[in-house]
Amino acid sequence: MKMWIVRLALRRPYTIAVFCLLIAFGGLFSLKGMLVDIFPTIDIPVVGVIWNYPGLSAQDIERRVTTYSERAITTNVNGVSKIESTSVPGTGVIKVHFQPGTNIGTAIAQIGASVQTGLRIMPPGIQPPMVVQSNASSVPVAQITVKSDSVPEERLYDYGLNQIRLKLFTIPGLTSPAPYGGKVRQINVEVKPEMLVAKGLSPYDIVNALQVQNIILPGGSARIGTFEYNMSLNSSPEVIDELTRIPIRTVNSQVVTIGDVATVSDSFADQTNIVRIDGKRSTYLNILKKADASTLDVVNATKAAVPQIQESAPPGVSLKVDFDQSGFVTSAINHVLVEAVIASVLVSLMLLLFLGSWNNVIVVCTSIPLAILAAIIGLRLTGNTINIMTLGGLSLAIGMLVDDATVAVENIHRNRT
Repeated sequence: MKMWIVRLALRRPYTIAVFCLLIAFGGLFSLKGMLVDIFPTIDIPVVGVIWNYPGLSAQDIERRVTTYSERAITTNVNGVSKIESTSVPGTGVIKVHFQPGTNIGTAIAQIGASVQTGLRIMPPGIQPPMVVQSNASSVPVAQITVKSDSVPEERLYDYGLNQIRLKLFTIPGLTSPAPYGGKVRQINVEVKPEMLVAKGLSPYDIVNALQVQNIILPGGSARIGTFEYNMSLNSSPEVIDELTRIPIRTVNSQVVTIGDVATVSDSFADQTNIVRIDGKRSTYLNILKKADASTLDVVNATKAAVPQIQESAPPGVSLKVDFDQSGFVTSAINHVLVEAVIASVLVSLMLLLFLGSWNNVIVVCTSIPLAILAAIIGLRLTGNTINIMTLGGLSLAIGMLVDDATVAVENIHRNRT
């Protein structure tokens, strides 16, 4: 029943030749436009909700933040399969698993609306959470180290956060979290409990004073003569001394300021991770790619951008792409190409040695690459990417192609002779 293909090829050789050329050009075109990645794209219907409230204990995070969020999500979000939550001091993480086929975009919008509504019953001052979608391919594709022998680690962190990341975000498909290592600058207000008790105040009074008086508001405009001037109301302190003079309340006809009941210092947040490069404290940035981006494109663009960023870096600061995954992808691609070449050469030599026909050699040398290019067209049409899974499948298929080509050519030669 399958002989009609052979008869068609014998009756219309030019048609088959044109068809093979179309496969070759179509395969090369598909290969050029396909995304190259380590792993295949896996859509996981999981959304994470991350709450941050520094200073709150794990028990309070669970009772006053996590539990309320779980109830709101269960009530207002459709397609929820199960909910997992973890509460640690200052942070609550909720994982929302959805039923297969759920529209994740709609689910994220519903989660955002439900948590915004729940802010009214949350502890005062809490910020809206981060809502992120889990992605199996969201792994670092490169790492950029930032080190210096003279610049302190807090400045390295600030430079990586506010300078390097902003310049890297111009690369299509790239994303990068905050740097690791370094110190984060922070204005600390350390309360003196005995002074608060003596003045009849509470820590909430200090928080309220900072929130109310540490603001910048528009003041409208003022017309003076023929000119109109924009006005602004700026009560945000610029130095530590101004912060200590912010009034809290009047007690016994005396104005109590923040400096009377607390110590204000320009310091750093508690350091939760330390990065050492060549024995010295430094920082590094993880480079991640978005789900619809190519690993090779992101890594190559990052490598090209680092020398440009280095030119404008502060004196003594050195940037380097210390790790990237492009080598694994390139190695896998080269492995498939080498296997295809070796298979074609060995089979061709074997056929030439035992059958003595150059025609058979040409058939084998063209059929194996054409079969691979046809498979690439199928991968492109089905939305797959070039990754270790598809490349591994092609590697296995090459072995079958060698067997099929050898058996087919040998049978043809035997029947003709």
